[in-house]
Amino acid sequence: MRVLRMAALVAGLGLALAAHAADRDTWKLPVAVKKLDNGMTVVVSEDHSSPTVGISMVYHVGMRLEPQNRTGFAHLFEHLMFEGTPDAPKGTFERVIQGGGGVFNGSTRADYTNYIASAPSSALAPILWLEADRMKSLDFSAKNLANQQNVVKEEIRVNVKNQPYGLFFWTDLNALAFDKWANKHDGYGSFKDLDHASIADVKTFHDTFYQPANAVLGIAGDVTPDEAFKLAQQYFGDIPARDLPKRPDVSEPLNTKPRHAEETDALAKVPALAVGWKMPPRGSADQVPMMVLSQLLVGDDASRFYQGLVKGRQLLLNIQGGMNFPLGDGSDYAGPALLGLFAIYKPNATPDQVLAALDEEIAKVATEGVDDATLASVKTKMLSDWYGGLESFINRADTMAKLQTLWGDAHVANKMPGWIEAVRAEDIKRVARTYLTDANRSVVVRRPVAAAKAPAK
Repeated sequence: MRVLRMAALVAGLGLALAAHAADRDTWKLPVAVKKLDNGMTVVVSEDHSSPTVGISMVYHVGMRLEPQNRTGFAHLFEHLMFEGTPDAPKGTFERVIQGGGGVFNGSTRADYTNYIASAPSSALAPILWLEADRMKSLDFSAKNLANQQNVVKEEIRVNVKNQPYGLFFWTDLNALAFDKWANKHDGYGSFKDLDHASIADVKTFHDTFYQPANAVLGIAGDVTPDEAFKLAQQYFGDIPARDLPKRPDVSEPLNTKPRHAEETDALAKVPALAVGWKMPPRGSADQVPMMVLSQLLVGDDASRFYQGLVKGRQLLLNIQGGMNFPLGDGSDYAGPALLGLFAIYKPNATPDQVLAALDEEIAKVATEGVDDATLASVKTKMLSDWYGGLESFINRADTMAKLQTLWGDAHVANKMPGWIEAVRAEDIKRVARTYLTDANRSVVVRRPVAAAKAPAK
């Protein structure tokens, strides 16, 4: 009884805090935006709490727009961006940033490629010079291309070919769920396609996509907007503007028939399955309710799927997933995306049992909705994660740059909490009924080789 009283007290406290939060002024991220004459957009968030800055350069190109028959090319190109330029040979980027106490990284996603760095504010100008320099040109050499082709192929060996399950819950699930090549192909890359990438391919890709009008620069931290805009103009302003290529139509409707595939895995010890449902388009009225539903169903160990299938029915050993899983979240996609799941199930369970249990949890939400206390708790967790993600300058700069790139509005950083708060139980029921249907579901079952060969019982 004491546990129940404590749970009721915590739930009541959560509702009270949520009501109090709605009544008071909410924290606003400082956001200033300016577009240079050559088309590059600069987004700045001023914060002098630390003498450091975060920088993010986001290019609006990723795996979805890489050349056909060049799977993995956008990922390969991300690596080539660290191979030096005629004016800053290989190693200069690392020495400037790391030598000054900073850090850097880059990543490729379906709809963008981002390059991030964090350093003392005194290093802002040199870092912007480096970013502008590699936007202008790269060291397009056969040696650099071959080197990075081998690096990417080694990543594929380590992360895909020599790993149990081998990211099938991303690559194979996308291949099954989507119809257009842009959405369904393996963005990590194939050895054959990577080997056929040429210097001409690299130059064309750089000229087409790595240009001011296709880029957003995010800067957060110990700098004023005027200072940041002046530096951006100084280093990027003389890079010529170029017309953007026409973007292909990558949109797809929801699926109307369930899709299913069976695979074997020589490295896996226990069976697994991947499940995906096509999601609402970016910016639609259903996107944020689906983000809330995703958190409710599979966001953490308190989620319905974890509690219902791992703890309750004990069908699963583990489950993870979410919107745009595993390469993003519910806010950073521009084209078709999935709510994806990766579940490792017990050998004495069957895929049909797992799918039936998932359907049961979804049906509860679709018919009964969610109670006020649970919905408040889910929203509180999401708001905590959202604000927490904006705390470090490097993440703040990256979030603003990605939102400006994908949504056309960096101010979404301040709008998102209100959108989350506005989601009602009826919205949750609506999106569950609309998107999490059998007709819109794709399933890939992957069994260990030994289990696949065993006679059915």
